[in-house]
Amino acid sequence: MAELKGIFYYGQTAKGHFNFHLKAPNRETIGVCEGAYADLSSCKKGIASVQKFAPQVVDKIEDLTLKKPMEPLKFPKAEVYQDKQGKYRFRIYANNGNLVCISESGYASKESAKAGIASVAKWAPSADVMSEKDYLEFTKKK
Repeated sequence: MAELKGIFYYGQTAKGHFNFHLKAPNRETIGVCEGAYADLSSCKKGIASVQKFAPQVVDKIEDLTLKKPMEPLKFPKAEVYQDKQGKYRFRIYANNGNLVCISESGYASKESAKAGIASVAKWAPSADVMSEKDYLEFTKKK
């Protein structure tokens, strides 16, 4: 039986910048970069930061939805918050405070958003890294 792995794929935007997506083995997008990177090298460094820091934040989640704010956590950390539509989302920060990964879409519950953080932490460290073109070819084979 083949080993299950996550996949980071990176691509270039219409404006020439780069971004990445993290896919779980079931092909569901579990995390994306926030914004875009100026060049491919920076994008790959962003991927490496997610691989390094996501496992460190599973137990360091700052809940921004509480009526009484909690004491801010030190970096690296994750945050759970509600967007304007009332959906729950997450952000993952590196040790230097840089935002390295966000949820692509909102979740119906806070627990689901926290499960999204755990999923990124589980699949990111050993995920394969490939271009969007290679990812599309890979998915055709499966």
